[in-house]
Amino acid sequence: MEKLQDQYSFLCSENIRKTNPLILNILQKLDEEIEKRPKEKITVNIAGNSRLDSGQRITSEDFWLLSKALRNHPCIGGVDVRYNLIGDVGAYYAAKLLQKQPNITYLNLMFNDIGPEGGELIAKALQKNKTLKYLRMTGNKIENTGGMLFAAMLQMNSSLEKLDLGDCDLGLQSVIAFSTVLTQNKAIKGINLNRPILYGEQEESTVHIGHMLKQNHVLVELHMCKHGMKNYGIQQLCNALHSNSTLRYLDVSCNKITRDGMVFLADVLKSNSTLEVLDLSFNRIENAGAKYLSETLTSHNRSLKALSVVSNKIEGEGLVALSQSMNTNLVLSNIYIWGNKFDEDTCVAYSNLIESGRLKPENTDVEPYVVDEHIYLSEVSNGLKRHYYWTPTYGECYVPSSSAGFALVPVGERL
Repeated sequence: MEKLQDQYSFLCSENIRKTNPLILNILQKLDEEIEKRPKEKITVNIAGNSRLDSGQRITSEDFWLLSKALRNHPCIGGVDVRYNLIGDVGAYYAAKLLQKQPNITYLNLMFNDIGPEGGELIAKALQKNKTLKYLRMTGNKIENTGGMLFAAMLQMNSSLEKLDLGDCDLGLQSVIAFSTVLTQNKAIKGINLNRPILYGEQEESTVHIGHMLKQNHVLVELHMCKHGMKNYGIQQLCNALHSNSTLRYLDVSCNKITRDGMVFLADVLKSNSTLEVLDLSFNRIENAGAKYLSETLTSHNRSLKALSVVSNKIEGEGLVALSQSMNTNLVLSNIYIWGNKFDEDTCVAYSNLIESGRLKPENTDVEPYVVDEHIYLSEVSNGLKRHYYWTPTYGECYVPSSSAGFALVPVGERL
């Protein structure tokens, strides 16, 4: 095969365009990787938010020439162009790439100024695509129009396994459409519907998604951040989880769930034996809610592996109760508690868990330290999805300690 950098340079000169030094440099490194591992699939990573590349962002014209260079190259298995400026015009070339490049299984277009028109082009390309496994459209404002087209696409596409439409300004209509389609779709294992634009206080989205969970026996991972969900909403999901035996990762962070909602969740955890990761971050379950959970985790549940209660207005009593449940429940391996109110008993309890080896340092977001013979807890950069929006400048991007949710429940090859 001709080298990628040579193909790109030729296409630029053929179309009387200047070569982009950033793209040229990345393709050169890719060529070296391909020489070392000719049989492995490689991802083209041109992230626009990389500090090492001085914040350079590629445009739709850059992406046009790049996509032409990538066509029919057997070693290219993924394309990651997050945080660039390709827009709707670039989405047209992304759709063409999906049609012409049969080896791509991963496409990340997050935060690229793609609107409803670009969303329509990609959704239509996916109707006939049979190879893409994971698509990230996070942060592209495709709105309700684009959301409806993606839902319609899932009626025809039988290969896509994970779809991320978080922060895409979806409306209630498209959330209902996804709920309806997922009662029939047998391929989607993970879906992200974070932060739709919902009006009213009826929590309709949870009613429809709850109905879907009762009928869907394929979905493994569900993200419902910022749905304005209250206790009625979590009740709808819990009612569905009594009869669901496949969902392993539930993310209901950044909602309005209080301690009363934990009554329903604690009850379902007594009988549900499949849920492994539960993200309750940035709600308001307080001490009473933490106690409901700790009682269930102590006496009944033996399937939950990771629990995040970050920033939930929990005080010492509730946090100590959760730590005590870990002494009895040996399955629960990850717990995240930062952002709550720590007293000395809390600090001692979690320090003892870590020092005894019951709680591994990489499986929690706190670390004990001593000042004047008193134990305190400091924050460490571990969590269920710390690198959902960004990746570190140096070091390994996808370490289990900072992306524990995806490590414990792996759906799709990449974040």
